[in-house]
Amino acid sequence: MGDPHPEHAQLQADRIYLGWQYALLYPDPGPPPKRPAREDVTEPPVDTEWVHRERLQKDLLNRPVRIFRTFMAVVAAGILILGVTELLTWSFVMLGLVAAGGVAAICTYAIRQGDRTVNERLAARRRKALREQERRQREIVTAQEEHAAKYRDWAEKKSRFDQQINWYAVAVPDDIDRVDVAGGTLTGWSALVTLIGATRLYSGGHLTVLDLSEGAIAKDLIELARRGGDDPLVWVLPVDLPRLDLGSTLKPEAFADVLAHVVSVSEETSRDIGFDNAILERVLEVLGENATISQVTAALRALAQVGDPRDDMKDGLLTASQLERIGTLFGRGVADRVVIERAWAMESQLRKLETLGSEAVRLPPARLRVVTMDRQAGVFGNRVLGTYVATALTHILRQSPASERPWYHTIIVAGADKLRGDVLDRLMDACETSRTGLVLTYRSLTPTVRERLGRGHAAVAFMRLGNAEDARVASEHVGTEHRLELAQLTETFSSSVKGPSGFYTSTVGESRTEGEEMGEGDLREDITESTEWGRHAPTMADGVLQRSREFLVEPHQLQQLPTTSVIITYSTAEGRQVRLADANPAILTFPKTTLGEFEEIRRAALAPAEPEPEPETEEPTLPDVPPNLGPPPPRLDWRKRP
Repeated sequence: MGDPHPEHAQLQADRIYLGWQYALLYPDPGPPPKRPAREDVTEPPVDTEWVHRERLQKDLLNRPVRIFRTFMAVVAAGILILGVTELLTWSFVMLGLVAAGGVAAICTYAIRQGDRTVNERLAARRRKALREQERRQREIVTAQEEHAAKYRDWAEKKSRFDQQINWYAVAVPDDIDRVDVAGGTLTGWSALVTLIGATRLYSGGHLTVLDLSEGAIAKDLIELARRGGDDPLVWVLPVDLPRLDLGSTLKPEAFADVLAHVVSVSEETSRDIGFDNAILERVLEVLGENATISQVTAALRALAQVGDPRDDMKDGLLTASQLERIGTLFGRGVADRVVIERAWAMESQLRKLETLGSEAVRLPPARLRVVTMDRQAGVFGNRVLGTYVATALTHILRQSPASERPWYHTIIVAGADKLRGDVLDRLMDACETSRTGLVLTYRSLTPTVRERLGRGHAAVAFMRLGNAEDARVASEHVGTEHRLELAQLTETFSSSVKGPSGFYTSTVGESRTEGEEMGEGDLREDITESTEWGRHAPTMADGVLQRSREFLVEPHQLQQLPTTSVIITYSTAEGRQVRLADANPAILTFPKTTLGEFEEIRRAALAPAEPEPEPETEEPTLPDVPPNLGPPPPRLDWRKRP
């Protein structure tokens, strides 16, 4: 069996951890074996009542004989008296005495024979009782020895059960480059994002979060990173739009593509954006390198003949030569009215981005970057901003060399169902070619989302699905025949922690105070001190780790999943794999949590023993050693991160 005291292990930078699986390698041995009944073996070997009954029965049987013997003795005495008084001749007296004495002797013999029989029966009963007493003594000794052996075996199993690992890491396989999270609440997303982000940052990786959920789900992660020694960058759009320089280094062709996709967000149905792209490319060709969006919108107004272009010239957005060239880009015929209409439509959309990068400053490098949308802003405006950030990230990734380590840089898009399908497809392709990890969370399973779930080298993580139709689709995707084990801690913990509250605080306009103390990066302490999950962990971890229940993957079960539960499924050569995990980041701080995966540790513990090498003749024989049981399951190493 495995060692109950496993060795340390560190977070792996090339693995993405999605949660913790509750599993027991060693079953509960149950209550201790019952002690044998205590018996008193010092009691008399023969029952005194039985002896009394036997003697009473003997006396009852011998009473007539005794009476008859007494009678014959009286008769003999009478005959002797008659002989002394010479009433009878001595010949008759002698004959009578012989007859009476013989009868009395026979009676005495019968009485003594009965006494001997009773005594023999008593002796036999006593010998039998002594043998039974010795047998019972031997049985008691044997039972005590067996109980002692059983108790030692039970104590060993109980110690192994009590000290074993309860929570095993659930990490996606090496060939998985994307995780699609379907369903979930803001609380569940917050737990998952915190866990993924913490393991990424504390293993030396980089993380970018695009939060379209408007729920501040990365708030705990930001606090955790700040306490751990990082200075995360947080942009809250549209307030921080002037300080967002994302896309400022793109070439005109790529910049035109980004803006064309931003404009398409207003279209109810997908259409070819090539026409808008062509217009924007020509406009950017006129404006030259490093053109700002405010210049693009000014050019579009001039092209659409909206407003007075002299105002834009006065503001320095256009020059006279640029205005003249824009006027000759397209003809003035009726056929070009479609150009004017599209220019007008694009200008109305891109105006929401006019302040982009207008106050950009050089920011210090950060391994955690969060771009979020202000929930008080308009819904449509946030969709425009989200589409711009996602598309700009796509082009930056396309221009970046492929990473040597998968998942070293991870992008999380929360609320990805708010992006158009083609925008998502391009982001997925860019992450795949650059070997950037991608996590997409979808609030609902729209047709656009269903078409992309698990496509390519992707794992799907299903969280709570409130919609019945979404739950049905998810159960069909996973397979209703799978039986999963849910820990009671997951249900209790999920109901005790409320979802993320408050708002993000922008950091791009702040400057670090010189000499400010930074955290030293102890992951366990940082989770405990800086997250809601960690602060609730000490009161929730005790007493509920050893209880669980099983359920089948059915729609009504998916609608009632605890907020932090994650059903992870992906395809392998052996078939579809399905596992249930808890994304609660506080479980990472428990003493019985390991970074090893359950199947790996179980196979190592059950591996056959390797034969010991035979000692050489000139060396003394070594004592026997226990068989090799494989490497013990690793524990977490809470040393400071690199």
